[in-house]
Amino acid sequence: MAKILIIEDDTNINNMVSEYLTGSGYLCTQAFSGSEGALRFSMEEFDLILLDLMLPGMTGEELIRTFAGKVPVIVLSAKNELDSKVELLTAGANDYICKPFDLKELLVRIQVQLRSLPASNLPDAQTELHYKEWILDPETQEMTAAGLPVELTLHEFRILELLMKHPKKVFTKQLIYEYAWEEDYFVEDKTINVHISNIRSKLKKSGTDGYIQTVWGMGFKLS
Repeated sequence: MAKILIIEDDTNINNMVSEYLTGSGYLCTQAFSGSEGALRFSMEEFDLILLDLMLPGMTGEELIRTFAGKVPVIVLSAKNELDSKVELLTAGANDYICKPFDLKELLVRIQVQLRSLPASNLPDAQTELHYKEWILDPETQEMTAAGLPVELTLHEFRILELLMKHPKKVFTKQLIYEYAWEEDYFVEDKTINVHISNIRSKLKKSGTDGYIQTVWGMGFKLS
């Protein structure tokens, strides 16, 4: 199942595209600013990116230079001048569709881009994540620790998924929140601390609760 990153600051358009593509069998991740899009791209692998140009944080033009050659990019823009299209395609975009666009046309353009990818880039199932005595299955949303099943909420699962994907990296509470909740982190609160505490409690029976390390003043990582 192909994973698509939608970077679009118009909430209505972003939600509309995400809902349509999800219904068409794709896994969609939404970002509502250029900086959030860059963050998502740095933490996850995607098969294709839908990119608006007029974005807060980082512009679409800046992001194209980041994505070029790494993943297909389809630009979504109200600019329909030929010079703009040529410039963006030259910079590394793979396709360009003008707003307002038809969702069926967008779907066809996505399918064309994905057909050009190697089959290995489009797995039918997501790979299990392993860390010491932990096994996390993104396909079934199940976890075992030291052979014991662990019942997790969706947010708890996403937190562990992020930590297991990058076991040596220290993640701030902001990064963890934005990954697990897929929305901006505006104010400091106890949400992440509470969820980490709950995860550790659920792992205690397996004796693996110590795998999650608190890095004081920074965030969390795996030990």
